[in-house]
Amino acid sequence: MFDKSTWIRLPRNVVVGHGVLSQTTDAVDELHLAGRPLVVTSPTAREVAGECVVEGFAATGTEPVTVVVEKASFAAVERVIETAEAEEAGFLVGVGGGKPIDIAKMASDSLSMGFVSVPTAASHDGIVSGRGSVPEGDTRHSVAAEPPLAVIADTEIIADAPWELTTAGCADIISNYTAVRDWRLANRLQNVEYSEYAGALSRMTAEMLVDNADSIKQGLEESAWVVVKALVSSGVAMSIADSSRPASGAEHLFSHQLDRIAPGAALHGHQVGVGSILTEYLHTGDEGQWRNVRDALARIGAPTTAEELGIDEADVIEALTTAHGIRDRYTILGNGMNEAAAREVARVTGVV
Repeated sequence: MFDKSTWIRLPRNVVVGHGVLSQTTDAVDELHLAGRPLVVTSPTAREVAGECVVEGFAATGTEPVTVVVEKASFAAVERVIETAEAEEAGFLVGVGGGKPIDIAKMASDSLSMGFVSVPTAASHDGIVSGRGSVPEGDTRHSVAAEPPLAVIADTEIIADAPWELTTAGCADIISNYTAVRDWRLANRLQNVEYSEYAGALSRMTAEMLVDNADSIKQGLEESAWVVVKALVSSGVAMSIADSSRPASGAEHLFSHQLDRIAPGAALHGHQVGVGSILTEYLHTGDEGQWRNVRDALARIGAPTTAEELGIDEADVIEALTTAHGIRDRYTILGNGMNEAAAREVARVTGVV
């Protein structure tokens, strides 16, 4: 008798387009959330979109609480939790880039409250996914959290965000290529559960960006639309799999290790993009698809070398040879690479 069951948690409303920030309260109304909203934002995002969201709620007769976070940290998550409890908030709204959205997401998970995502930049798939990422000391913790009940992505605002944030989001999606390869490899060698549907959706999302790389241009709102749709699809794939596997493999381990070795040197999406060049080569060899990955990144203006990342060659080699120990997740890195092999891969792919 087949008795397997699973819960797939997906956003109920996804609103993407020009000027949709003004529809935030309408999207929230359809969720039937009760109580006072707590808006979590950052200083810049508050000016760009946060104040508009607050005014929108106030116009409906609901006065929201606002928490402004300077940086992502567990202390910031605790401050949001404490404020939500003290102000008797009914749900949370994250407005901004990665920091406020991850913090609001993690706080809402701890509070068992609904969460709404209002991104102001398309820098990574955290705007939709059920995972939050917070740095602590010389490492970064990625933890499970509830995905947002709704996503309101105003492409006019996102197109006006710093271009490097958009290229980082593109690179994060393109890295799904190698994440899915690692997932399939783990399924074959370690019997890790694999979802054909989630894997196919994640890979299709990466292919969509690679195929449209030439049309993704700075200041072009249509580009913001394409990237946001891809980020949403990637987040949905993770929700279907109930795992970050569809979008996180060896390339993410490489990035997490770079965060330890050279903290703050480059954006997460850019690091995983370069990591995907290296790991695609490891999967397929010199006749494989790593050049397509590299060329797509280059066409959108994302880094493809250590120099463009602002990271020393020695740091790249150290990250490659030690990334396998970041977490208990089987990838192409296996039990680790030796230094000579790491140098060869980095040299052949032109990363160093």
